[in-house]
Amino acid sequence: MVRKDAQSVSSSARYQRLSQDDDGFVDAQFKVRPRPIPWKAISYALLLFAAGTLLLIIGSLLVVGYIEERYSDRTWPVIILGALMFIPGAYHSYVAYYAFKGCEGYSFDDIPSYDDD
Repeated sequence: MVRKDAQSVSSSARYQRLSQDDDGFVDAQFKVRPRPIPWKAISYALLLFAAGTLLLIIGSLLVVGYIEERYSDRTWPVIILGALMFIPGAYHSYVAYYAFKGCEGYSFDDIPSYDDD
């Protein structure tokens, strides 16, 4: 069995010495690390927002009769699909916009990240 010394093992973890008057907490555990901007999730949100808006517009034009009646059987599926895409896309785009602006109460932690790097 090969044994490595603790000093020879490289690690990316950062450790801090515990104080002598240990109360079970370390100040470092309460520090919030800055989270990188989830560009992939924001691009997905913008794509959903744009596609949902487009589908809602097309569905609305089908309802009012601006687009020919031979496509009227597609009206409600287009509107429902557009709404299902628009709602989460609009919400996450809204959160991303206000997080970029730095408004209080908005952060990139509220946007689900698809980067598992």
